[in-house]
Amino acid sequence: MTTTTFHVPTVHCRSCKLNIEEALDDVAGVVTRDVDVDAKEVTVSFDDAAVDVATIGAAIAAAGYPVEPTLGS
Repeated sequence: MTTTTFHVPTVHCRSCKLNIEEALDDVAGVVTRDVDVDAKEVTVSFDDAAVDVATIGAAIAAAGYPVEPTLGS
């Protein structure tokens, strides 16, 4: 299991949080996701044998929330 944090500068409300959570729910291999609206961060734990960081970031971006480089892994 791997955990990484994405900086998502455009997340600003509960609706944004729900949209991102729903997008990540559709990504096979994502185990947990936490959207912190105040910090503008999304922390994701995932099975790195099933999905990679780029795919997770792309799912967030496809939901309408471009991500900046990961802060940690």
